[in-house]
Amino acid sequence: MDVLTIGEVLVEFVRKGKDIPHCETGEYAGPFPSGAPAIFADAASRLGLKTAIIGAVGNDDFGSLLKKRLATDNVDITHVFTREEYTTGIAFVTYFSDGSRRFVFNLKHSAAARINPEDVDEDFVKMFKVLHIMGSTLSMGEKIRESCYRAVEIANRAGMIITYDPNLRAELIEPQMISRISKKVLEVAEIVMPSKAELFDLTGKRNLEDASKEIFKYGVKLLIVKIGEKGSIGISRQETVFEPAYIVPEIDPTGAGDAFDAATVYGYLKNWRLREILEFANAAGALKVTKMGPMAVHEGLSEIEHLIKTGRKKEVENIY
Repeated sequence: MDVLTIGEVLVEFVRKGKDIPHCETGEYAGPFPSGAPAIFADAASRLGLKTAIIGAVGNDDFGSLLKKRLATDNVDITHVFTREEYTTGIAFVTYFSDGSRRFVFNLKHSAAARINPEDVDEDFVKMFKVLHIMGSTLSMGEKIRESCYRAVEIANRAGMIITYDPNLRAELIEPQMISRISKKVLEVAEIVMPSKAELFDLTGKRNLEDASKEIFKYGVKLLIVKIGEKGSIGISRQETVFEPAYIVPEIDPTGAGDAFDAATVYGYLKNWRLREILEFANAAGALKVTKMGPMAVHEGLSEIEHLIKTGRKKEVENIY
């Protein structure tokens, strides 16, 4: 087995139209399969990696929808548990013309957060090469956070690759808390994949050079910084590489970072050069942006490779 993740499996409703706050009556489209770890797992599986997720859903139609979707895309759901006494997690998102978005979550009191340390089976975790952790999962409560830490401890003892995306959601936790809850993961992570803002929140630094130095103090081997519509920066102890984003029409950006993460892990497992990894991950993220629904990621390797061959990249002057 290749990649294991743990965390929230949920459905998402997307506000129709832009610039309509949740506090105003209006229409939503959905339900769409979602949840950052679930999107990551689905995207990794579509790349041909043998992938699984530890998660939980309610005994309801939304839970059935999620299990069916993940299973259809060949994600191992043997450790997606059904919590009879809770409903499946739900998120609502609305987009604004300035590129920002706003979430309303029903997660902390839903099945999505009901993952317990005893659900993390040591023998199951050790079957994989990579464990991927999300900061959004760590933000959902003490029990699920301890479950992630248990998975990290098992993976570290087994010599697995541990990857981390802080994936900060201000609606779930205050930004200044992300550093504290991330520490146990950062201490053993091989790859860290934050946005620039998340990197600054993690380190307390306010420029890329100082922040990256702070991250490498943990022993991290590769830092990949997502800089949104500009592209991404890869930083190792040997080199720093910038790769510009692809020019694509934006339909729905939610899930692009998760698809990016999956593509990064794929390239890393293939021992690609850093520039190749960034180009591939940028293409995977760009394809997600063009499709409605958080889990509407790329169709597979061929679609990503086609964009790399035929797509146009942005001309970016200032990446900092």
